[in-house]
Amino acid sequence: MTAEPQAETRAALEALLLVAEEPLDPTLAAQLLEIPAQRVDALCQELVADYRADGRGFTLAKAAGGWRFVTHPDQAPYVERFVVEGQFTRMSSAALETLAVVAYKQPVSRAQVAAIRGVNVDGVMRTLLHRGLVAEIGRDSGPGQAVLFGTTPTFLERLGLDTLDDLPSLAELFPQSDVVEALEHGLRFPEDDSAARAEEVEEDTGSEEAASRAQGGDGGDADPTPVGVDDIDGG
Repeated sequence: MTAEPQAETRAALEALLLVAEEPLDPTLAAQLLEIPAQRVDALCQELVADYRADGRGFTLAKAAGGWRFVTHPDQAPYVERFVVEGQFTRMSSAALETLAVVAYKQPVSRAQVAAIRGVNVDGVMRTLLHRGLVAEIGRDSGPGQAVLFGTTPTFLERLGLDTLDDLPSLAELFPQSDVVEALEHGLRFPEDDSAARAEEVEEDTGSEEAASRAQGGDGGDADPTPVGVDDIDGG
């Protein structure tokens, strides 16, 4: 077998990457280029190194199991100027929260998502389905056989993730146990202080009652005469 024409193969790979509408699967590229899939990954890594050395404004990234051209992170300010407000639609916080539940709990039913969020999610789920970020991936084996949802390759591509294993761990999104304990300690009164406050309230209440009795029948002014209905009416 003749040696691989390096330059020709690299050029062909770049052409495939350029016209691919979705991240290029290394297996598919290997079949088209008639080289091993491992060689496709190696060539993509070489291209990344070359683009970095040349100071290019673009590079290659692994996303959703394939390779695709992306803009270089250093050029983000210029890209943001080009992608002006109004040319894209922002996702609502409700959609982002629902998408996060699906991503971390999949496969998950619509009812389970609603139970976790505490609100009806029918409208939000329809939006995510329409945008191709989630899809029906099966049915529950229990009663009713509810439809189960999961994320799509488009979801991975938009987030720049290769697989779901690249999602950040939930533990990284929450404070450590010692931080939680410190917060709880800072938000509550010490037990001794609480008891002292309760005793102070009881002492103040007792003093007020004693003063009231002293002004009444114990050497003070006589109890006022009750006002009757006749007195009010002037009778």
